[in-house]
Order: sequence, then structure tokens, then C-alpha cells
Amino acid sequence: MVWKKYPGAILATLLLTHILAHIDRNILLGFSSSLIADLGLSNTQYGFLVGAVWVLSYAVMATVTGTFADRFSRTRVIAAGLLVWSVCTAASGSAHSFGQLVAARFLVATGEAALVPAAVGILAEVFSARRRGTALGLFFIGIPLGVGFSFLLAGTLGSAYGWRTTFHALGAIGAVMAVCLALLKDDRAQDAAAARGAPFAEQLREVLRVVRGNPSLQLAIAGFVLVHLVFVGLSFAQLWLARERGLDPAGITRVIGGVQIVFGTLGALLGGAAGDRFARRCAGGHAGFMAMLVGVCAPLMIAYRFAPAGSPLFYAGMCAGAFLPLALYGPAIAVIQGQVPARMRSTITGLTMTLINIFAIALGNFAAGALIDRLAAARVHGPLTLVLLGTDLLAIASLPCFLALARRSRSRDAHSGAELENADTDSPRQQPQN
Repeated sequence: MVWKKYPGAILATLLLTHILAHIDRNILLGFSSSLIADLGLSNTQYGFLVGAVWVLSYAVMATVTGTFADRFSRTRVIAAGLLVWSVCTAASGSAHSFGQLVAARFLVATGEAALVPAAVGILAEVFSARRRGTALGLFFIGIPLGVGFSFLLAGTLGSAYGWRTTFHALGAIGAVMAVCLALLKDDRAQDAAAARGAPFAEQLREVLRVVRGNPSLQLAIAGFVLVHLVFVGLSFAQLWLARERGLDPAGITRVIGGVQIVFGTLGALLGGAAGDRFARRCAGGHAGFMAMLVGVCAPLMIAYRFAPAGSPLFYAGMCAGAFLPLALYGPAIAVIQGQVPARMRSTITGLTMTLINIFAIALGNFAAGALIDRLAAARVHGPLTLVLLGTDLLAIASLPCFLALARRSRSRDAHSGAELENADTDSPRQQPQN
């Protein structure tokens, strides 16, 4: 397949698709105030809408589509998902009740679940292990760019044309892109049986066996899942800053969008490239690099919740929260990909996305919304501040996972070095000839 000879073009195409995916996924966040007012939603309903509704579909389908991508055409899997989520994004703009919006967003998640597992599998194939973290980091720039552009669209074009028109336009753009992607062939039937994934049930059992027998893989996935609780704070950022910090909703939406674009992108770029460099030169590899990033960003993220609005410390904490999770994507997924055979790459990515969406996104957002409502009903001062501080602390709890993973990596490298040294010592030496 000729197109696989152009990894840069492949990466650019997948990045553009990823950006659109996160615009469509996060556009609700930028319109949170309008949606809550227009549809009469409670905080609990809103948390359910941006969390559990998404996960009920995405969490299941990410693993399913991952197994499909390991067995069938990855480009066709992405194109089909893109068409589904685009049509349903447009349908979201026509919703007039909570139930209608739930149904539309459920199907948006179904379509978007196809992208990341298949895309990671493609990138892991066309980029070598030495460049894989960098390539993955560049691909995951789609998250901050998509999140940032969703807020910017809501604060600019959305303010002028309304949330419904914005949803309709995004759906039309995605449908056109889906047709173009479907033209790229990725026929997995030509691959040897050992290079292709097994049917769904068998593939899933094999992947779970690999996970159960690999403590390093367990630590990498656990730390990566925990750090995603940062995104609960993003889901409620506009509400927190408007209600408890007294900032203008439209103005702060544009600020959040800009910070996500600049510092999320910077995080993905530096995390991928610097993680690859660190892994080649330092003990602990990618895991040590990830532990260092969490340790540096954690104090700033905590200070953000208490610093005066508009102060340098306030903005430093906001930027750290945007930087950290994206900086971990390249090195974390590179570690996870390196722990499994090639035929399981998309499936393990789908399983990881499933766990992220269940524990960090669904349960995190739903529990946060419910707890905010409960604290507000009890007249507790600053309920949003207290709850979001708690989610930040849970995200920072990823640090022990990465430290333990780094120790295992150093121990493994030392053991390998000792074996090589012993092999050299035990081998017969050639005697010098006179």
C-alpha cells in the first residue's frame, strides 16, 4: 500500500481527524451555560451527559473497535466511525430535550471510539520504536487543539450563530472527511496470521492474559488512567470560574481555549520528543520522565485552586493542568505499546481508552456533579473548588505508579546489563599470539 510510504502525511491526516474528534466531543463544554439554561439541566444531568453517557458507549466500543482494527482495515474502521460521529454531532444540534441529546451523544461516542485504537496501530507500524513516542505525542496534539478550538468556537462563532448551528456545521465537515479516508486501503487479510489479531473474544482473552501477567503494563495503565482525572476539572472549569471566581463566562471560555491550545500542544510536543530522548539516555526510561513531570506540575495545580483569580500563580496552575496530561500521552502509550505483541496494539489501546473513560471520565464527572450538588444543597462554601481540588489530588496519585514503574525499568536494565557482563566474563578469551 503506497500511502504507508509517507509516514508524515499519515500522521498529518490522523492528526486532523483527531482534532475534529475532540472538537465534536468537547464542544458541549464550551456551551455548558447555554445548554444548561436552554434544556433546563441540573449539574448532575450535565455531569452525566459529559461523563457517563459518553462512557456507556465509548468504553465498550473502544475495545471492540480495537480488535476490529487489529484484524481488518484500520482506515475503513476510522472512516466508518467518523461518518457515524459526524452525523450524530449534527443531530445533537437538533436536540430539544435531555433525552434526545443523550441519544445523540451516545452515538457520537460510538463513532469516536474507532479512531484512537486504529490510529495508534497505524502509527506504531509506520514509525520505529525510537521515534514512536514523538509520533504519538504529535498525534495526541489533537486533544489540546480540539479542546481549545471547541472553546474558541463556542466563544466566537458560537456566540454569533448559536450552539445548534455550530453542531450542524461540524457534522457536515466530518462527513466529507469520512469519504476521503475511506479511499485509503489497509487490507489486513494480506498479513500473515501471526501479524493479525484474533476474533474478538479470543483476542480480548489473550490481551487480558498479557495484562494479568505483566506488572509493568499494569502500572503504566493505572498511572495513565489516574492522570486523566485532570479532565474532570476541565469539564467544570467554566462553571467554577464563573460561579466561584466571578469571571465572565464568555471571556474565561476563550482563555481556557487558548491555554488548552498553547500548553496542551506544548505538552504533547515536549512529552513525546523529550520522553524518547530521556528513555534512551536515563535510567527509568519513559516512566522516570513521566514521574518527573507529575512531580513538577503537582504543586502548581494545587495552588491554582486557591490563588487569586488573574494572578501569575493562578495562570501558572491553569497552564500546568493543561500541560501535564498531554505531556504523558506520547511516553505512556509508547510504554504500553512496547509491552505487547504487534497483533495486540490496537486492542490494548482500546482497552486503555475503555478504562480511562469508565474510571476517569464517566465516574469522575458524574461523581463530581453529584457531589457539587450535594455540597451546594448543604450550603458548603466553595463546593466546586473543594470537589475539583479532590480530582486534582487523585490525578497526582499517578506519581507512585510511575515511580514504581521506573524502579522496575531500572531493575530490568541492571539485570540485563549484569547478564551481558557475565556472558562476556564466561566466554573464552582469545590468547594473544607471539
